[in-house]
Amino acid sequence: MRSRVRVWLNRTYAENVFFMDQLRRNPSDRAVEIHATHGDADSPVLAAADTADLEPEGLSPAAYVEYALDQCQRRGIDVFVPRLHQSAIVAHRADFEAVGTALLAPTPQATAVFEDKATAYEAVSSVGVPVPPWSRVRTADELVAAVAELEAGGHKACFKPAAGAGGVGFRVITRAPFSLLNLNGFPGPYVQLDLVVDALRRADQPVDWLVMPRLEEPEVSVDCLTGPDNRIRLAVGRTKKGRRRGFTLDEQWLKPARIIAEGFGLHYLSNIQFRMYGDQPVLLDVNTRPAGGLHQLSLCGINAPWAAVQLALGEDPGVIEPPFLGQDYAVVSGPRHVLPSGPVAREEADVVLAPALPMEVESMNTAAAVLPL
Repeated sequence: MRSRVRVWLNRTYAENVFFMDQLRRNPSDRAVEIHATHGDADSPVLAAADTADLEPEGLSPAAYVEYALDQCQRRGIDVFVPRLHQSAIVAHRADFEAVGTALLAPTPQATAVFEDKATAYEAVSSVGVPVPPWSRVRTADELVAAVAELEAGGHKACFKPAAGAGGVGFRVITRAPFSLLNLNGFPGPYVQLDLVVDALRRADQPVDWLVMPRLEEPEVSVDCLTGPDNRIRLAVGRTKKGRRRGFTLDEQWLKPARIIAEGFGLHYLSNIQFRMYGDQPVLLDVNTRPAGGLHQLSLCGINAPWAAVQLALGEDPGVIEPPFLGQDYAVVSGPRHVLPSGPVAREEADVVLAPALPMEVESMNTAAAVLPL
């Protein structure tokens, strides 16, 4: 009987409860035990794990690496999927290997390139991947000049932090005055230029933003699995246009994703996003981690998390072709367990959780639910 695999996810997104579900439902029926850590005691990933700890707050990247090494050694971790402090962790890959833990993460060079969006755009442009026009701004005057240049070309301007993830800080610039219309309905991404300029002039330190044209849909996120030999094992695009989601193997999206993943050492799971600039696909962002929606590939008959763990363990799954492309779908949410209020740290022998939702119920309440439109 093959030994169990122990996997650790640190301070990850709530959606990765589905990542954990897929690991347990791997096609080989190999036993998988999952350890999770988080700073939020009510994160559902803690309840979904077999063992869990609250992470200490305020650790420097170097101190966090020491904490992570201790977790791996003490918990017997075979595969560590780091999100928090990924750059610092991958710089110590040899130290983790020395305690018997494989890192499911890219090279230090890749994380250095893609943790800053301006550096990323310059790098991928140098290898022929199209990027949108962009300006790096730090002051109000630079923002006004960058917005005016885009508007003169007939574009709507937007900005986002040069470093960040998950769309945090993204705003679309408008020159329409603030009015009661802005207070109707739910808050949106639009922000008045004069309000932004005033906030920048009153700030006591500069910002670090990229200003660029607002790109058009469809948005296509290409989920990639790349080996440490820099060869792609899997590339499938997930399309988004309004509420409608789907899948694509169109080379206009997959080819530039392969160039980036293979050329920059994006080992294991990465997510490379594109949008349209006119009639041309251009790079939007590169995530050096598994995407929150990665589990949606299960609608194409693919268990990407398990294939990645196999690869990290040296068990090459080979090139993975989706046996079919799932039908169009919409994303819906559903309930997930959280732990009882109180301390989260638990010993492996003492974990007792409420039973998971039945498979047929859960399947209709996850982001991978198939809802014909």
